[in-house]
Amino acid sequence: MHLRYKLFNRIACLLALGIAIGGCQKLDRPALGDYPKDANPPGGPLKFYTAFDGTTPDPLMNAVDSIRANFPSVNPFTSIPGVSGKAVQGVSQKAISYASANDFSKATSFTIAFWEKNSVPVGSPQFLFSLASKDYWHQSALFALVDHQGAGSTSTDAVVKLAVQDQWFEFTPSNGRMPGNLLNGDWHHVVFVYDQSTSMLSYYVDGKPLTNLKPSQTNVTNNGTPRGALSFANIYGFVLGGWNKHANLGNGAPTDDWIQSWQGGLDQFRLYGKALSASEVQALYNSKL
Repeated sequence: MHLRYKLFNRIACLLALGIAIGGCQKLDRPALGDYPKDANPPGGPLKFYTAFDGTTPDPLMNAVDSIRANFPSVNPFTSIPGVSGKAVQGVSQKAISYASANDFSKATSFTIAFWEKNSVPVGSPQFLFSLASKDYWHQSALFALVDHQGAGSTSTDAVVKLAVQDQWFEFTPSNGRMPGNLLNGDWHHVVFVYDQSTSMLSYYVDGKPLTNLKPSQTNVTNNGTPRGALSFANIYGFVLGGWNKHANLGNGAPTDDWIQSWQGGLDQFRLYGKALSASEVQALYNSKL
């Protein structure tokens, strides 16, 4: 009886211990709360974004983020009032260089959205941005420029040229310049959209789509057929406010004197890995994003 009583006690203790452990385990696993979700998680549509609003006192971080005048001899950029917060003022023969545009190089469709402020360029075209790539004769897979007064730019209608993988899309006096008062010295929202499902480019100025465009301004082709999905390979840098040479990116890229940097303001520069809809573009404009 005594042995049986001890055995019974041990079993009872073990059962009690198991129940206690089980209870503790349940208490250690509380239900997950309703935490806010990231609007643009890793791999999301917004691939690159700079607002030029950095306020950190760290000069290295500012040099990369807001490009303030922390290194005047190398990056003589200054902050100016932007459409939303601060913006950056372009400088002759200088540009803002980024090691990459994150994973934008994997984009098969794209949207490029930014705010610009400038007067009519005089003398030479000014480059807005360049996605540096070794695959193309000009060492750039994607770039845009605004041409000068002599080429036909006015304060109401600008001569604008966008290049996508060696194909040029031009807004010129003969093709039809880009309307919207882009060069009247005020802030304007400009958006380029490429949709791989249609192989077509769309353009927006201040939230409004440009219409009645020619096929040479919209149809993206490859050897005469619709291009479809883009493929950006061998990307080695991303340049804002200029061309590869202004960011000291060599690799055989042109260095001609006529290639000038952007000397107006830039704000809220965004690269998406998808084609934004008209309503999404309008929302960016309305919110000054």
